Amino acid sequence: MVLYEYDSYEDYKETQTRYNKNKIEQVWADEETLNLVAGRVNEELRGREAFGICHGSRNGFEQQFLAKKIAGKIIGTDISETAANYPDSVQWDFHEPNPEWNGKCDFVYTNSLDQSWQPKKALETWLEQLNDCGVLIIEHTVSHGPQSASKMDRFGVKPKYMPYLLSEWFELCISIEIIESVKANYGIPVWLFVIRRNGPRRAGEA
Repeated sequence: MVLYEYDSYEDYKETQTRYNKNKIEQVWADEETLNLVAGRVNEELRGREAFGICHGSRNGFEQQFLAKKIAGKIIGTDISETAANYPDSVQWDFHEPNPEWNGKCDFVYTNSLDQSWQPKKALETWLEQLNDCGVLIIEHTVSHGPQSASKMDRFGVKPKYMPYLLSEWFELCISIEIIESVKANYGIPVWLFVIRRNGPRRAGEA
């Protein structure tokens, strides 16, 4: 596992915003992988409408695609102010809790955990956003590994080690399902880690 060091939070935010603008037209997500995400979410929904969040969605491709496959309301977040330029996108630092989302999400999806400067905190925030039946889906590839860690993508962990790291961080509080596929746009293996909270939310939780 690798964590690239920033001088400060301001350095982190400025870096992520700058790279977002430089890569605003680029899309990492692919339709084949997102179809797997949609299929897995729809299994959980059993016909219900969903509320879901795609964290780190840049130009909004992910939530727009999933909205065609999953009934309900799906939004995306990005730390850059460019989020205001795309439908159903919100400018938000995905590490930070939002009371309006906590306990409300049927699913949270991201392929941007590698851009986190505090990955455990980000995961804690996303798990808190799930309702009792919700799932957190993390898309992970070798490009999210230690060899690719940089100032842009601070966090790197090998895909095969990812379940062990999650178990180390959250122990028996979560369960993990792994879906393996190949990204259609890059032709590389992809792992979807489908994570759920073990047990219902406690009374008094937001």
